Amino acid sequence: MGIKANGYIYALLAIVIFAIQDGISKHLGSIYPPVFVAMIRYWAFALFALFAVVLAARATGGLKVTATTKRPMLQVLRGLLLPLQIVMVITSFTLVGLAHSQAILAATPLFVALLSMPLLGERVGWRRWLAISVGLIGVLLILKPAEGLFETAFLLPLAAGLVFALYVIVTRLVSRDDPAMTSFFYTGIVGAVAISLVGPFFWATLSPPDWGFMLLLCLTGTSSHYFLIRAYDMLDAVAVQPLTYLQLVFASVMGVSIFGETLTTNMIAGSVLVVAAGIFTVWRERVVARRKAGLPPA
Repeated sequence: MGIKANGYIYALLAIVIFAIQDGISKHLGSIYPPVFVAMIRYWAFALFALFAVVLAARATGGLKVTATTKRPMLQVLRGLLLPLQIVMVITSFTLVGLAHSQAILAATPLFVALLSMPLLGERVGWRRWLAISVGLIGVLLILKPAEGLFETAFLLPLAAGLVFALYVIVTRLVSRDDPAMTSFFYTGIVGAVAISLVGPFFWATLSPPDWGFMLLLCLTGTSSHYFLIRAYDMLDAVAVQPLTYLQLVFASVMGVSIFGETLTTNMIAGSVLVVAAGIFTVWRERVVARRKAGLPPA
């Protein structure tokens, strides 16, 4: 089996596990404080990140070299943004629902493209502007109230998407000076410390069955990131990104079949526009990047 085929398998495994993780997060977040659930989940991720960094550091000059950063403030900001986004997403799954939340979060690549202009100084051509506009129309359709009353809870997944887009932008900024393993180190350590300062105030006692769900949440949280990292090692981002939208499909199926959620016509139509615009935006960014690098547009 070729490298690309393995990459697609890793990507699909990551997406399926992410969907399972979302379902468990919704279950636990509806019973226990989302901050508490996010803290336990983030501890597992931090342990995984630290383990990976230690292994990498043995081959790159030691942990001190890996922990050395030229952009400390931005690295700390990244470490704060990710756990904040996780808490917002878990809360959104509880208040808004899996399907609706994922439909709005699917617009994140569009938010990244918008923020890349003022924060990264990137230029966006008319094609991407058109895609962004179509995608935002899709978001408006998803947010459109079914019975004439706008639900303020819908602002939560929208804000979570914007926070994650900012996280991606800051990650791009630090990547200009720091290696990926340094960023991985700060994501795990800073985030774990930050959420550990807040999480204990929301501490809850898990029932025996929910300890099983929590353990499964930790396992899915670490394994999904591992498979996604492996996928990006073997495939270009433009190949992986369209597959990640399958998470919206899985979330919708899970939301309807397990949690009794309802899919509206507006949500389905809006999701189609958002996904199409997101895929085109990612593809177009790759085309522009290859052109700037003097590479053929393959």
